[in-house]
Amino acid sequence: MYKPLFDYIERYSKSTLSQDEKEKIQSLFLQKKLRKKQYFLEEGSSCPYTGFILKGATRQFSVDSHGLEYILQLAVENWWIVDRNSYINQTPSKYFIEAWENTELLVLPRRNLDPFLEIPAIKEMFWKMSENNHIASVKRVDDAISLSALQRYESFVELHPEMIQRFPLHLIASYLGISRETLSRIRKQSLR
Repeated sequence: MYKPLFDYIERYSKSTLSQDEKEKIQSLFLQKKLRKKQYFLEEGSSCPYTGFILKGATRQFSVDSHGLEYILQLAVENWWIVDRNSYINQTPSKYFIEAWENTELLVLPRRNLDPFLEIPAIKEMFWKMSENNHIASVKRVDDAISLSALQRYESFVELHPEMIQRFPLHLIASYLGISRETLSRIRKQSLR
């Protein structure tokens, strides 16, 4: 059950986890299952956990005053899900995180974050994740303001080919900041 998490940690750090560290990690995390369409987090609640996806898929989104959804993140196996601001500061979230498929997670309660970060490999992993997250965020903003809808879609397919099979067009379109109709037209053009 914990092997994917251990593999992830060691892939993003220069350290190997000792058996004691693995046992400590197991003591800090909880196992959680979400049914399809069940919420991991709802708007207005504080985010109690960060979750590592073992199996399944989730989406993080906000809803505007007209009821329109805006996708912030799509996530599958070996991805983390969290509203970082709400989790760290224990403030109400403005986001929903919902299971798109039946999902199995390992979750880290906020109270266990500091002991988790005491493990040297975790510090290294956390730093690398923060760097990667920042780079991806800047790229996403840059893509949104400088690339055409077609270029954004092609970039998404190149970076995340597994997402195309797991999520419907309307969610991918929302994530890319384009209409479903535009994405349908782009896909038809790219298939020719």
